[in-house]
Amino acid sequence: MTFEKSKWMELPREIYAGHDVLKNIGGMCRRFGFGPNALIVTGEKTYEIAGKIVKDILEEAKFTVDVIKTGVANRINLEKVKKKGEECNFLVGVGGGSKIDLAKKASYDLGLPFISVPTNAAHDGIASPRASIKDNGTSISMLAQEPMGVVADTGIIIQAPYRYLAAGAADVIANITAIKDWELAHKLRNESFSTTAYGIAQYSAQAIIENADLIKPNLEESAWIVVKAIIVSGMAMSIANSSRPGSGSEHLFAHALEKIAPGKALHGEMVGVGTIMMMYLHGGDWKRIREVLRKIGAPTTAKELGVEDEDIIEALTIAHKIRDRYTILGVRGLTKEAAENLARITGVIGR
Repeated sequence: MTFEKSKWMELPREIYAGHDVLKNIGGMCRRFGFGPNALIVTGEKTYEIAGKIVKDILEEAKFTVDVIKTGVANRINLEKVKKKGEECNFLVGVGGGSKIDLAKKASYDLGLPFISVPTNAAHDGIASPRASIKDNGTSISMLAQEPMGVVADTGIIIQAPYRYLAAGAADVIANITAIKDWELAHKLRNESFSTTAYGIAQYSAQAIIENADLIKPNLEESAWIVVKAIIVSGMAMSIANSSRPGSGSEHLFAHALEKIAPGKALHGEMVGVGTIMMMYLHGGDWKRIREVLRKIGAPTTAKELGVEDEDIIEALTIAHKIRDRYTILGVRGLTKEAAENLARITGVIGR
């Protein structure tokens, strides 16, 4: 019998994470042998924080650098970035989640390499092969370019509001329920499964949970802990060639809530609250998840998210419809009564 099993994966070739590592980006791009023309995808604020520094460093390394300052990660801005990038050899995303998502998706569509330079750690997309792009008000997870290199300068990341770091930590903690959903789909739907990716995703979540006491405002070590876990989480998705290791029922809930109450909370904050409730459904230690989230300063209730109790209940009842992904929510979802009971038992809405 001929062995026919095969697997393809793409991982970052170089990762710099820590204090004052931004200076290494020029040498990194040189070692990669990139062509002469770079496009930096950034925003107005993030250009001043880090984009201009990256531009100067790349120009010192003899690259010709163009810059596009853009807004939210939606299809309109994606097309603008792609048009600007047609004459470039590689893209550099400098900013938060939206700028990196635009850069990684545009580079994927254009067939160009991409470098990730986060200015905050609000979610686990720093080193993942997925991008969240808004279309008609709904965030859609799309296949995107895995970064060839990551430069995560904790001295810059810690300057962002602490809320972003706490949200990023919550997004990684969500791996705990995501992999439970993945295992369930494997057993009940024969979905493709990777024990390696499962283990790495679990490890990254545990790294946050076990070091929760060290994740505090104005402490650069906090950024170091969260960024490392985020990068490892992204690599789990690359190995799985799927977002499964980091996205399950808790993400379906978060995307549903974002649709119902847009702009009220950060992605990672909603995911964290979803993780509490989905861990309850899985029969796991949801109280510990809630305790850890409280410890790091992430929301655990509807009030802390800035949404109404009714929004939480509605999101729970429609979450299973967000995408074709089997989770603990099943194919029919929760009834309104079950959703309300779940949210009350876990303390997400008032008793």
